[in-house]
Amino acid sequence: MNSEHNLKVSFLTWNIYQGFTSEPLFAASPEQIPEVVTQVFRQFLATNFPVRAKAIAEVIASEKPDLIGLQEAVQVSLIIPTFRTVTYDFIDILLEALEEQGLKYEVAALNNDVKAELPDSNGNLVQFLDRDAILIRKDHKLDVIRKQEANFQTNLTIPLAGQPFTIIRGWSSIDVKIDGQVFRMINTHLEPAVEAIRNAQANEILQGPGNTILPVIITGDMNSIPNSTTYNLFINAGFQDVWSHVGNGLGYTAHQAPDLLNAVYMLNQRIDYIFFKNVWEPIEAELVGESQNDRTKTGLWPSDHAGVSAKLNLEDHHHEESSDESGSFIMNSDCE
Repeated sequence: MNSEHNLKVSFLTWNIYQGFTSEPLFAASPEQIPEVVTQVFRQFLATNFPVRAKAIAEVIASEKPDLIGLQEAVQVSLIIPTFRTVTYDFIDILLEALEEQGLKYEVAALNNDVKAELPDSNGNLVQFLDRDAILIRKDHKLDVIRKQEANFQTNLTIPLAGQPFTIIRGWSSIDVKIDGQVFRMINTHLEPAVEAIRNAQANEILQGPGNTILPVIITGDMNSIPNSTTYNLFINAGFQDVWSHVGNGLGYTAHQAPDLLNAVYMLNQRIDYIFFKNVWEPIEAELVGESQNDRTKTGLWPSDHAGVSAKLNLEDHHHEESSDESGSFIMNSDCE
């Protein structure tokens, strides 16, 4: 394939679910925290990511996307003082499951977001790190020539165990060269609870990595429905919604039950998106992970979200990267 023709590039965005709801933690008094941490950790174990990862990998194998935007790709550790630390690294677990499907992906960019460590009622510590990541197919002619990884300046602060706690979120991006063409992919997970903070985060992306002459794709859980204020910030900035062009049906992506055992599909909101701008032509889009056949043998849905998969043509363009979009790797991270 040469650069005189359009290039077909495929993307998938999926919030793979951290495996538990955090609301009980924020509702607990300092004295209640250890017991609630134990309950939350039990829910995390019950939603069994190692088993779900195999189901997620099977779905990904049916699509074989070039690039994947993951949200809630968390790392959870149980620190048992007298024994060992047991760590569940969702990215490592998923990469291994993908390899079992004959697919080789690697992490192209990763943002470390909110981090917490709390005692449980059994004398252990539970450590949590939220992350979003961009995965790239290893066996394709996709060269990452630049990456950026950052946390938002504006984040939600709420009480946890009697202390102010900031739920840090962020974004990462990569510039990818394929057959002499360059495009940018941005991945993020915006604040769900407070619209003003969510809008500020969206604007940080639009004024930062989204402000480019390059063809650009944004994947993510935007926690906002079509025609909401946050959604319209992207649209008014010139981005288009792949689903509204080539998706069939309502495209609902959220939410299954927190324990992932609801008998029938419960998705009733569209909040996960693939946005595009500058010389892309959408070809097709579909939901993934929303079918009964996608469930694990133990009945778990792969995630509380469906994923969105899309193929687009990258039309021939002759924009060179501008001086501030050189081929150098950039790390811009406020992560601890």
